[in-house]
Amino acid sequence: MTRAVIDLPSGPVSYLSWVPDQPAATVVLLHGGGVDNASLSWGGIGPRLAQAGYRVVAPDHPGYGHSAPARLPVTQERLVAYVGELVDALGLERYAIGGLSLGGGMTIGHVLDRPERVTGAMLLGSYGIMPRLSDGPLSGVRQLLTWATVRTGLLGAATRWVGTNRRAMVRSMQALITDPTALTDALIDEIMAAAGQKDGFVAFEQWQRDQVGWNRQRTDYTGRLASFPRPALVVHGECDPGVPVARARAAAALIPDSKLKIVAGAGHWVQRDRPDIVLDAMTEFLSGLAES
Repeated sequence: MTRAVIDLPSGPVSYLSWVPDQPAATVVLLHGGGVDNASLSWGGIGPRLAQAGYRVVAPDHPGYGHSAPARLPVTQERLVAYVGELVDALGLERYAIGGLSLGGGMTIGHVLDRPERVTGAMLLGSYGIMPRLSDGPLSGVRQLLTWATVRTGLLGAATRWVGTNRRAMVRSMQALITDPTALTDALIDEIMAAAGQKDGFVAFEQWQRDQVGWNRQRTDYTGRLASFPRPALVVHGECDPGVPVARARAAAALIPDSKLKIVAGAGHWVQRDRPDIVLDAMTEFLSGLAES
């Protein structure tokens, strides 16, 4: 594993890379929001994909991990644009791309905008496939309450408090990683270190202000999935508390060339929860891209 910094129009970005001796293809992996970065989301999967022969590039998004804050407030459109800046600056001619949660939504946006050099997309617990933050008869009420707590700063304050309290953080992670053997002390240490960074939640709070409307999310790619121009692998935890599994099934059904992998018992942070299953699904998908 190596870490490097590359200057982009949106600002300098730090990224991790795993490169085998003879890489077969390049895979760009995008982490999620909240307490996340390239190492947290992809530190387990990245080296194993490299062992399978793939060059892996995993950036810390602007304002996350080792990357400097973005020069402008973070929005969904600016995050999608930064992905394009990254692949251009790295000189990637052909690549697969995937992401978790926020990173999944960035992946969808990037492929819809710039499919020419993309070979395939991997969407894990993806953002951008539902109109509100939740489903059900109370979804409108939950949306309004979340909007109010975002706008007043209460949600950000609560998030920052959890970032200082190990016990509260463990409880919140238990909703994202259901396998207790995967939620190790070492992983919690890394999560707490990320949460403890100065201004560690600013980028995510900016994005929330951009995305959380009083009655719906500002970005919902569902209406464009029927014209999704590349093969896609949709990976979703069966017990994902944030994005209902029914939404993943619906998204996969809309994408013309898609494969769906529901991971039994897994939560939202699916590649941390069941890494072996996710790795197998990803390598099978990627090898299929090479053969097509």
